[in-house]
Amino acid sequence: MSAVPPDYLKGRIAVVTGGCGGIGKAVCQRFHAEGAVVYATDVASFDFSESNIHVLHHDVGSEEDAKAVMARVAAEHGRLDVLVNAAGIEIEKTIEETTLDEWNRSFSVNVNGTFLTSKHALPLMRKAGAGSIINFGSYDGFIADPSLAVYCATKGAVHALTRAMACDHGPEGIRVNAVCPGYVNTPMLQSFFGESGDIESLKQAVRDVHPIRSYGEPEDIANLVNWLAGDEARYASGQLWVIDGGLSAQVQQMRL
Repeated sequence: MSAVPPDYLKGRIAVVTGGCGGIGKAVCQRFHAEGAVVYATDVASFDFSESNIHVLHHDVGSEEDAKAVMARVAAEHGRLDVLVNAAGIEIEKTIEETTLDEWNRSFSVNVNGTFLTSKHALPLMRKAGAGSIINFGSYDGFIADPSLAVYCATKGAVHALTRAMACDHGPEGIRVNAVCPGYVNTPMLQSFFGESGDIESLKQAVRDVHPIRSYGEPEDIANLVNWLAGDEARYASGQLWVIDGGLSAQVQQMRL
């Protein structure tokens, strides 16, 4: 794979759900640096200094919100080139501890959000003549961490949906992939650390369980998403791209 050229996404129109926090924010900033016009959608807000990042309110579980986001993009640009479904939540419970409301909320954000946003993005991608959809799975969609039952279930669903979408829409010139991170230094991970009395020891334990002795940064994930968004990845579709520092390559992982 050659180095990504400067202005790799120049002139592209992109929507990034969950774009105001963690990995989503890093993706928005990377896309902007590569020349894209970016719509960061979220239920939260963030004041980006970059002029070509536009923040839109978007509850990904709401079909009306998905329609409104795409109507805004259509009115301003008439097409969409890249969609990143990065919005997600994590509930740290077994199925016995998980309430039905928590189960449904997790699927609403992690799975329904991917479905609804993609559904209403596809007509704008057809107008562009091609497109790249990048969903967010997880290494937890392949293997399981303890007490993440509903999160693992949602990510397995996203993995299957990604492959189905790639088969359905590849003939239209629309590529669909999923990025599947492991431990990444986001507010979600920091919340996990905050539950420990000895935070520094836990951070080191998380680093040490990885073969490369480090967990990821949001920019590491944004690098892969950026490549998948553009023409250097024109032959990449229907794949689940694990990016976890070698964590899932091990025969046995340390129980944290």
